[in-house]
Amino acid sequence: MPSNVPTFPELLGQCARTAVHLEMRDAYAVDYEAGPFADWRAGHRHNPDDRASWWRPWLDLVTETVGRGVVIRRARIVSEPVSEYIRYEHSGTFSNIAAGEQVRWLPRRQASDLALPGNDYWLFDGQLVQWNHFAGDGSSQGPELTEDPAAVKLCADAFEAVWERAVPHDQYKIR
Repeated sequence: MPSNVPTFPELLGQCARTAVHLEMRDAYAVDYEAGPFADWRAGHRHNPDDRASWWRPWLDLVTETVGRGVVIRRARIVSEPVSEYIRYEHSGTFSNIAAGEQVRWLPRRQASDLALPGNDYWLFDGQLVQWNHFAGDGSSQGPELTEDPAAVKLCADAFEAVWERAVPHDQYKIR
């Protein structure tokens, strides 16, 4: 990645009001999750009361960002019954909530009539989109940034439509 392209922590650090994230895949093969996902598959579950065992740098970044007054919202569109990977994500989402994120879940059947972008994304302050590209096997193919007004509007409208229908994390029951 060229050095003039901001890192994700820099993008979040420049955020002043909102950062929203829409996830639409049923599985991700992100390298840094390989160990934790394998551990989860083997039966390991984080103890919400043992914060030191599950707190990580991402959660520090979220806490700092929310502490500056930025609202971070994440919506996940999921197929039901959910995949094993979504079960894993759901079981650890309490940590996102503890850091200050707001998280909601939308069953894919309830998203059929929504206009959605073709890729997951982050939208920063309603002005900058970071597309998250993935290969068919779920591996990351790197981000792409755009300030194109049409893409920004599509992402903003899509996120709000999903958010309105989605179920808050504490109310979403895995099926």
